[in-house]
Amino acid sequence: MGREPWSELKLSELIDVKHGFAFPGENIRDEPPGDILLTPGNFAVGGGFKGDKYKYFQGQVPEEYVLHENDLIVTMTDLSKQADTLGYPALVPKPQQSRFLHNQRLGKVLIRDSAKVDKQFLSYLLRTPEYRHEVLASATGTTVKHTSPSRILAFKTSIPPVLEQRTIAHILGTLDDKIELNRRMNETLEAMARALFKSWFVDFDPVRTKAEGRDPGVPQRFSDLFPDRLEDSELGEIPAGWKVGTLGDVAEHPRRGVQPNAIHPSTPYIALEHMPKRCIALSAWGIADGLESNKFGFKTGEILFGKLRPYFHKVGVAPVDGVCSTDIVVVAPRDETWFGYVLGHVSSDAFVEHTNAGSTGTKMPRTSWAEMARYPVVMPPEKAADAYSSRVRPVVNRIIALIRESRTLAAVRDVLLPKLISGELRSPSLRPAAHPEPSRVG
Repeated sequence: MGREPWSELKLSELIDVKHGFAFPGENIRDEPPGDILLTPGNFAVGGGFKGDKYKYFQGQVPEEYVLHENDLIVTMTDLSKQADTLGYPALVPKPQQSRFLHNQRLGKVLIRDSAKVDKQFLSYLLRTPEYRHEVLASATGTTVKHTSPSRILAFKTSIPPVLEQRTIAHILGTLDDKIELNRRMNETLEAMARALFKSWFVDFDPVRTKAEGRDPGVPQRFSDLFPDRLEDSELGEIPAGWKVGTLGDVAEHPRRGVQPNAIHPSTPYIALEHMPKRCIALSAWGIADGLESNKFGFKTGEILFGKLRPYFHKVGVAPVDGVCSTDIVVVAPRDETWFGYVLGHVSSDAFVEHTNAGSTGTKMPRTSWAEMARYPVVMPPEKAADAYSSRVRPVVNRIIALIRESRTLAAVRDVLLPKLISGELRSPSLRPAAHPEPSRVG
């Protein structure tokens, strides 16, 4: 028994696309509180969300423009010349603390008949090269690229029966689910490292508990690294015997300037747009092909700090060797002993506030390594710093490993996606059972 045939149609036979709301600009903020106003800047190249560059809206919201989990939305406008995200889709994640809002630069996809098309399959269909070509070919504008519901709905395609759609979506979705699981694991690993840093080197919990005669709650080999009393210093109370210093005492800025003609085109390249806010896991980067200005070289495991508008809190650990924008400061510990300690400080809110306060410029404030190096710190003995690094370095290595795994999974998904969506590669689970050929008598 053969399979059901695929249907040739226009998207207008399956869906509508609804524009969002023009939220008043005076109520939009870069920081919470407020509802999250989704924009094209939240979309990743290729589809899906980056979960970064959020805008927050404070005010009354028409209920029809509140988005809900699993709503399918597409970008209608892209500010970049390349229109990197124009027309790409994303499924709205489950809201945590803030609601997601549907603004005018996004279109909400409304399915006419769920018995004919699976929403997740549709989200992958809207990532195919054929759809992408159609959207870009019909886009209007020069500096700002636009598409429209009518242009999206005019796209002609063929789709399998809904059962096969769901199977295709399941295959691709399994890969995306693992990528999302890795991202969440990295969030957890980072939170654990931050909490330990704060306990040991900001709140001095082991010292305070020992001073009170209580069990510090850490293994003996770590407990012995901390004194049992605090003493006054210019930074307030600090563990007895510890010193006051600066970040520059234990970290440096390796200025490895590289001219564009000396950079291989395939070299990984990290710019500020690749760096998420408040996240040391740098999972995105480009390549150096086409770079026209000098860059800085960095090595795997070094710390990258966005010096332009430092209040954006863009700090991460390099997952590869590569080059970066000169708007990024490369930071390295003077010795591996201090790696975790340096990372803990450079990625902290207090450090970002310090660099922001000392930055120069009004519209485009910048900090500098000189300002960063002056940051005052409480200096623990090397043994305490080394003990922390010995616990954090494996965590960071695990974060990097998960990033690399996710990129491999994404590459596999991107190869499979057009083949499955076009029918070039059919799902084995829907193939009819093979029948043995009849025996032949010669």
